[in-house]
Amino acid sequence: MDITKTIRLNNGVEMPRLGLGVWRAEEGGQVENAVKWALEFGYRSIDTAKVYGNEAGVGKAIRESGVPREELFVTTKVWNDEQGYESTLKAFDNSLRDLQLDYIDLYLIHWPVEGKYNDTWRAMEEIYASGKVKAIGVSNFHAHHLDDLMSHAEIVPVINQIELHPYLNQKELRDYCKDKGIVVEAWSPLGQGKVLENEVLRQIAAKYNKTVAQIILRWDLQHDIVTIPKSVTKSRIIENGSVFDFQLTDEDMAKIDGLNKNERFGANPDTFDF
Repeated sequence: MDITKTIRLNNGVEMPRLGLGVWRAEEGGQVENAVKWALEFGYRSIDTAKVYGNEAGVGKAIRESGVPREELFVTTKVWNDEQGYESTLKAFDNSLRDLQLDYIDLYLIHWPVEGKYNDTWRAMEEIYASGKVKAIGVSNFHAHHLDDLMSHAEIVPVINQIELHPYLNQKELRDYCKDKGIVVEAWSPLGQGKVLENEVLRQIAAKYNKTVAQIILRWDLQHDIVTIPKSVTKSRIIENGSVFDFQLTDEDMAKIDGLNKNERFGANPDTFDF
């Protein structure tokens, strides 16, 4: 098992299980270098978003990498102020233009904007039918948002990208998504760094001669959670990708499961206001 290992989405598309997130990576040299280093190491999945303001840099790094486009998996997202039917169609075209790609692999609704996400999804179904995107999904959706979406939708989302780390393991939502055939993807898998000092995780890391970050990412992978740790540091990007040469025991997986305290470091999808 290596960094190119994939998981099959419900429409048959194969998605890498581990990718690079570029939230807060500055447009220009910073994001370009991060993507370049990731691709050189062997990453094949890059996750960006309109609101990150770095789609152009991601696209430039991809073009200059020399990696064949068909080997790559590029995700971007429609932001809240562009949700709705017509505005989503336009937002997608703008992202495609900024990335300078012929197609996008995965397009996501970034947050469930009340009163708009169903119209946004209708536009995304149309984009999917056009072939300009290989798969469509959502981000930050609770089960009740998904229930509502799917009561109107023709296509079941392939992904629900959510805040997920050992302090917020989202077990109930993961079980719900599994039942619906929706893959769960973790954003902020390292809890914005706030779980790295946990003593249980440090003990497990010492046992495997790995870092705490590597233990957490391995825990994601063994739960079939797609994970996209973000970094702009070359050594960290390499470290985060070096999680395919060991396996956690069932006992250690259970210990990490037991750290859950339903603690969010990001916004709650029911109360966000942006």
